[in-house]
Amino acid sequence: DKCPNHTSSDLKISAFSTSETGQFFIFAAILLIYLITVTGNLLILIVICLVPHLHTPMYFFLGNLSTADVIYISSTLPKLLCITATHDNQISFPACISQLYVFLSTAVCDILILTSMSYDRYAAICIPLKYSTLMNKRLCISLAVFCWVISSSNSLMYTCLVSTLSFCSSHTLEHFFCDLQALYTITTSDTRSREIFMIIENIVFAFVPFSLTITSYVFIISAIMKIRSTEGRFKAFSSCTSHLTTVILFYGPIIFLYFKPKSMDSKEQDMILSLIYVAVVPMLNPFVYTLRNKEFLGALR
Repeated sequence: DKCPNHTSSDLKISAFSTSETGQFFIFAAILLIYLITVTGNLLILIVICLVPHLHTPMYFFLGNLSTADVIYISSTLPKLLCITATHDNQISFPACISQLYVFLSTAVCDILILTSMSYDRYAAICIPLKYSTLMNKRLCISLAVFCWVISSSNSLMYTCLVSTLSFCSSHTLEHFFCDLQALYTITTSDTRSREIFMIIENIVFAFVPFSLTITSYVFIISAIMKIRSTEGRFKAFSSCTSHLTTVILFYGPIIFLYFKPKSMDSKEQDMILSLIYVAVVPMLNPFVYTLRNKEFLGALR
């Protein structure tokens, strides 16, 4: 039998299956996370735009990160809230593809911006005398444009590949959003070449940026250890703690999700881990960058 046209079919998102009380608590928790994330990140963006002395490379990239985080979380959580509230778990194929495009582009953009920020911290601590020359306005804008253009183009390529998939045997995604791996799991199309492409993509857009970030911090820590005064060491390291915390929060759940033993495979567990990097990490970023940052708190006042 010929497979029906996939683009005219609705897919179903399984989300979290629990009791009515459980659904209420999930809805309340996700709504709270979403509101805190959007408010916190928009506040960071507004303060950075309005306060002239925050017009530095570090805050410029932080503004881009906040923008990406708002779009990133808005691509998945509103639909999950709708599913939880109405129990209508259907999503049209074009809407699913759109969600996948926005999610992938902002996820990759987050990674590239964090990598740019690690270079900024490297330049500030390892070569401070050349910092203002290296991290000039032109380079910062070029890096930001590169992050957005490359991530959007990469996501467009992925969504073009996914848009040709057929779904005959199952239309239910075992996830809370249109995740790429979840779509590959239920398709009846041959995905071997796409999965090889995905491995290459993961190396280029996850492993390489992560390696560059780690390398930057090896040089940063080495430079900090050479500072003789304890106060100088503390001051240098404190300028990196916010970025380093964000990197650990962002990469931690992803590394665990992709490298955990097969014996620990659990759809519910995978969804909870995904929820951490999809919802919880963008929510924590504003707190990480503001609570211990006297410069930002002063500007906020």
